[in-house]
Amino acid sequence: MIKKLRIKFVCAAMLSSFIVLFGIIGIINTLNFVEVVNQADVTISLLQENDGNFPKKEEMMSKPDRGPLSEPLMKELPYESRFFTVTVKDGEAVSVETGRIAAIDEKTAEDFAKKVIDDGREKGFLKTYRYHLDETADGTRVIFLDCTRNLSTFFSFLTASIGISSIGLLLILLILIFVSGRVVRPVSESFEKQKQFITDAGHEIKTPVTIIDADAEVIKMEIGENEWLNDIQLQSKRLASLTNDLIYLSRMEECESKPQLLEFPLSDLVSETAQSFQSLAKLGHKTFSSDIQPMIEMKGDENAIRRLVCVLLDNAVKYSDENGEISLKLERNGKNIRLQIENTTNKPLPENLMKMFDRFYRGDKSRNSKTGGYGLGLAIAKVTVEAHKGKINLTKPSENRLCVKVIF
Repeated sequence: MIKKLRIKFVCAAMLSSFIVLFGIIGIINTLNFVEVVNQADVTISLLQENDGNFPKKEEMMSKPDRGPLSEPLMKELPYESRFFTVTVKDGEAVSVETGRIAAIDEKTAEDFAKKVIDDGREKGFLKTYRYHLDETADGTRVIFLDCTRNLSTFFSFLTASIGISSIGLLLILLILIFVSGRVVRPVSESFEKQKQFITDAGHEIKTPVTIIDADAEVIKMEIGENEWLNDIQLQSKRLASLTNDLIYLSRMEECESKPQLLEFPLSDLVSETAQSFQSLAKLGHKTFSSDIQPMIEMKGDENAIRRLVCVLLDNAVKYSDENGEISLKLERNGKNIRLQIENTTNKPLPENLMKMFDRFYRGDKSRNSKTGGYGLGLAIAKVTVEAHKGKINLTKPSENRLCVKVIF
């Protein structure tokens, strides 16, 4: 339990760190990309205003600041920008200007222009070139601006930020693993004290309960049958059973108390246990059916698994409605063994069925003891299955049916 709590703490902290860190990285890199696009668009709009060329130096100085392009950037813009233009009319290139770029020849420029016109978008990116379409008297003019440097800087920053963040997350993970032990230590100590108290108190309670039961039996022998003595013996047996269940739960939850893994015939065990519940089902006018695949063997604690099957069948018989149905199925599915017990019921069920695995959970809020249970059966089943590295869950196949599935 403490180990799971520690893992959940580390996972929650790591998930929170991941969301926050990569959220920040995402915002920063998105803003960087928007800045690259805005600078390119401002440069292209300047070229569009001057028929595909930059204005003269005097005219550049008279231009107002354009968003991301301040006055120093405007001065250097004509010398730093690499671009080419293509004018297309009736599907043919009528004008190609590649004098301001060395990486693109006329043929490549024509191919680029035809491709972006066919795409039908007014502006966008083709490889590392930002383009705008502009309708003129001579035809459709496409201006391509080389953004290789800016995009290279953007991608370098993106890669570096992701790498540094990943290293940061790894360091956070190592720190969390180190400090999580100290964080959960008070809970661990409290839980250990609780388990120790249950075990010690259980052993201390056993002796007086046994004496009370023995004294009641002696008195009965002297004075004969008596309603009050019978009630004392009944309640002492209930108390002894509850004490044994609590001690068993406490021992099963201890990490050191691992079941002995020995091979045993599971099919025979389930068949024998199911047979003993046939008579109980008949007494309650209930239908009991079983489908047990033969020759299934399992490695585990035979006594613990026998108790598991007894607990599940006992619950199914007790809490199924009168004239109800109970079914048991055991089969091997590949490497897994599946045990399934299903019963009809008219008892109130919680919306979250997993609550039924909580200690002392009772569907009857009044905690009526007519059924003889304490709400520990499914809690015992859960710790037994988990001790054998298995899974157990509850489902509702229909409104009035409850199904317990165990997979080893």
